[in-house]
Amino acid sequence: MRQFPLLTNIERSPAPMPSADHAPERTSPRPPCRTLMGVKIVGAGKYVPDQVIDNHHLHARLGFDSDWIVKRTGILERRHAAPHQATSDLCVEAAQDLFAKTGLSAKDCDLLVLGTFTPDMSFPSTACIVQDRLGLVGPAIEVEAACAGFMYALITAAAYVKAGLSERALVIGGDTNSRILNPDDIKTYPLFGDGAGAVFVEPGSPEQGFLAYSLGSDGHGGPLLMRECCGSRRPPTPQDLAEGRHYMFMDGRAVFRWAVSILCDTIQDVLKAAQLQTSDIDLYIAHQANIRIINAAIDVLHIPRSKVFNNLEKYGNTSAGSIPIALEEALAEGRIREGSLVVLSGFGAGLTWGTAVVRW
Repeated sequence: MRQFPLLTNIERSPAPMPSADHAPERTSPRPPCRTLMGVKIVGAGKYVPDQVIDNHHLHARLGFDSDWIVKRTGILERRHAAPHQATSDLCVEAAQDLFAKTGLSAKDCDLLVLGTFTPDMSFPSTACIVQDRLGLVGPAIEVEAACAGFMYALITAAAYVKAGLSERALVIGGDTNSRILNPDDIKTYPLFGDGAGAVFVEPGSPEQGFLAYSLGSDGHGGPLLMRECCGSRRPPTPQDLAEGRHYMFMDGRAVFRWAVSILCDTIQDVLKAAQLQTSDIDLYIAHQANIRIINAAIDVLHIPRSKVFNNLEKYGNTSAGSIPIALEEALAEGRIREGSLVVLSGFGAGLTWGTAVVRW
């Protein structure tokens, strides 16, 4: 079995990093929940790359312990993009799948809102690249909120529709995580996969929409999950590349504790704001980060696991693609119907979160 020394990208620290034993302290309370009714989510499409990277592959190629990965994360396999694929390619495929399943096309949309933190390049935006390839006429907005990116994009699009500024918006969440991971880091590399998902948002009945949602951020915890180089603060040098500073860094223990806390707290927040009980919800779809995070939160809230949708074992953490991919599969299985009450929750780097209770 291969030995795992301390990794250089974890040893180094450009600024004082929060201790793994101390989750970030919030300097202010969470923002109040809001309501956004009269809109509806229509359809869902997804795309995951063909290349399957299972735990046995990681064991054979990198020496990672397959059983350890399953016990610590619940992940059996994940998908990695082919060398010629970028985030825009995944997002275009997800949109095309949505078009095929709904009978609509880019001509039926007048707005694109795309969430990603692994863009094709700094500029032009991935949203504009996708807009051009789809032939969509209208603005293309890109949102970066990491694993909460889809929820940020979804609420943004819904606000445009509610305000009468869009008749039908295309919302996409997608990431190519495999390009920013350190393949030698056993603590992060097995967790993530690549993928994208897409939905439409359009006007709905007064009873449809977001009964309550919570969007928030806690920048104090930013150093817990970041990519130090490749931005204007620190363009990468040869030394940075040699030391792995261009890869993702995650303080796993602290992020785990924060994720469980924010998932519990914000689900309670939106349910209270909507005057609902946990038992009133038909389905819970949390960001597919780690099965231990999801189970810890729902156990605290006494939510039956039969009401929680998980596909983590197949795809790992696909970041902004996580929730829309899960939505596509939940709809395909008939677990969401018109009138269903569904809780969606994303959380990730920033630190950022977006949790909502939606009536379909």
